[in-house]
Formats: sequence, C-alpha cells, structure tokens
Amino acid sequence: MSKFKKKKSGDLPAISTASLPDIVFMLLFFFMVATTMRETTLMIQNDLPFADQVEKLQKKDLVMYIYAGKPSARYQSQFGTEARIQLNDKFADIGDIKQFILQEKESKREELQNKLTTSLKVDQETNMGLVSDIKYELRKAEAYRINYTTRTGDAAQNMQ
Repeated sequence: MSKFKKKKSGDLPAISTASLPDIVFMLLFFFMVATTMRETTLMIQNDLPFADQVEKLQKKDLVMYIYAGKPSARYQSQFGTEARIQLNDKFADIGDIKQFILQEKESKREELQNKLTTSLKVDQETNMGLVSDIKYELRKAEAYRINYTTRTGDAAQNMQ
C-alpha cells in the first residue's frame, strides 16, 4: 500500500484571482495621476492668430490665462456681440484684471510669484484697443511677463 495517491484526472487548476484587486487599484491610481482636468470653460470665440516664430511654455502651472473675444453663440443673447474679457469661468471688465492677477499671485508660493507669466489668448478678430487696455491693467498690477498664445503657421494667413 502506498502512502501517496496520484490524481488521475488531467484537469487544469483554477486561475488565481488573488492579484486582481492589486491590478485594478494600480490602474485606478495611474489614471488618477495621469488625467488632467479642464480648468476653464471657454465662453468666447477664440480663433487664435497665426505666427511663424513660436516657442512653447515650459512650466504651464506658472501661467495665468486671460481670454478675449466675442462671446460664443450660446452667450450672445446674454452678453451681446461686443468683444469681452474672460477670467477663469466668468466674463469680467477691464478693472477686474488687477484683482485677478493679485489673487493668482497669492495662490502661489512666495518664491514663484515673480515667475508667473500672463498668457493672452486673444481672438484674431478682437479690437487692438481692448488688448492695449488689458496690457495697461497688467502693468498696473506689476505683471510684466506677457505671452501671446498663437497657432503655428504663416503670419500672412492672418490677412485672409
């Protein structure tokens, strides 16, 4: 008589699901870290002009965005067709820019406050007087680093 019995059936053993929760949580963590959320909802028409000498900003967390252009079709009944300024998720007046810049500076660490860049995303149909007013308010708020956001292409396309 033998002490050990061999299994006669050739069935495969069941697949172990012990590591499945680890894999699910690892994927969940990856997508939580890698996903970026949209910061603002664009309420204006923003057809950016073309430029042929374009540089990419390195640190986007140090950029404050000011949008300018005509309200999109959804908001024209409420705000008209005149070019407007959008700060974050709301329309603003020229006088609100200084307060916006100061709030953005205060939300950053002290050593980063002087490295903040203001990026103007201005529709190509926007009047240059509005852009001059924005720049004047930025000077009053001591925000001297200004960037104009454009599309890459031939500048002659802006005349068409």
